[in-house]
Amino acid sequence: MGRDSYKLIAQNKKAYFDFFIEDTYEAGIVLAGTEVKSLRMGKGSIKEAYIKTKDGEIFIFNMHITPYEKGNIFNKDPLRVRKLLLHKGEIRKLMGAVSQKGFTIVPLKIYLKDSLMKMEIGLARGKKNYDKREDIAKKDQKREAEKSFKVQNL
Repeated sequence: MGRDSYKLIAQNKKAYFDFFIEDTYEAGIVLAGTEVKSLRMGKGSIKEAYIKTKDGEIFIFNMHITPYEKGNIFNKDPLRVRKLLLHKGEIRKLMGAVSQKGFTIVPLKIYLKDSLMKMEIGLARGKKNYDKREDIAKKDQKREAEKSFKVQNL
């Protein structure tokens, strides 16, 4: 990432297991002040979140941000729908791809870049069960190889 300060807030590891990530985009998130404070403390989750397009805009649903303790009346609903900010060309490209069969947009991670809250989203194609089994088999083979390498070098 270069000289930018970068702090990972939340990650969706399951997305890499359930989908082939074809392309990634960096999007801004429209948030309230108390939501930003809560996220800075690491109290956010995108495990159950999903992204949909509507009227030429992109929104994230089911992203959970724990209400800020010192927030009182300014706290928002933890699961409210939030708008994602992308360039018009990127939105058009994503909407075109999603209209094709099998493509979807998934949230990959939320991070703090300099002083801005950003989300990495991925254009993804769903994996079939046999693809997932293949991934598990590759992971097991790699683990076994590392184990045998360790045993040989003792």
